[in-house]
Amino acid sequence: GLDEVDCLFGYREVAADFFAMLRNWHEEGKISQVWQQLRIVLAYATEIYIPLDLNQSPFNVGFPADLKEFNREQVEKLARVHQLNLNKNEITNFMAMVGGHPYLVRLGFYYLARGKTTMKELLINAPTQGGIYGDRLRKILDTLETSEQLIEAFKSVVTSSKPVILKPQHNRKLCALGLVKQEGNSVVSSCNLYREYFSNVLSL
Repeated sequence: GLDEVDCLFGYREVAADFFAMLRNWHEEGKISQVWQQLRIVLAYATEIYIPLDLNQSPFNVGFPADLKEFNREQVEKLARVHQLNLNKNEITNFMAMVGGHPYLVRLGFYYLARGKTTMKELLINAPTQGGIYGDRLRKILDTLETSEQLIEAFKSVVTSSKPVILKPQHNRKLCALGLVKQEGNSVVSSCNLYREYFSNVLSL
């Protein structure tokens, strides 16, 4: 699998050649038994905004899969898998901080299971660059800073106590980044992790 392929979206010439190569591998699988054994998973978190020839793009073939959030039952089950004895309040507070985002939940449980932090410390430090989610928060900030309009759109969500209606293109990008979740035609901040961190770094 190839993770974070959206990092290439900012380098159009390299991205075009690279993704054309992946598409060619896919096409080879139609005529070669050897290539049929190859399976590629592409993971990306932002909208595909580079112009790719439809016949050279790997994004319009195969099977798309949107990663869904865990519900409370699934989070509790994952905690047991990690042999964590968390009470109801701890689960509630943890999910308020990170929502049901699979990566955020899994990373938190990994650190707890390894004894590298306590739930209290995790929740205090989570929305800071020194916390376990610091790398992810910085990457998302870098992405936001490529578009002043996107920053302003997210600011309107973070500072509102009610669901906000955004322009479709901003809605899609912020949803793809995991920063907001859909409620009808409106969006709300997906979790306290992003609301608290970006309220601080964007001086809201």
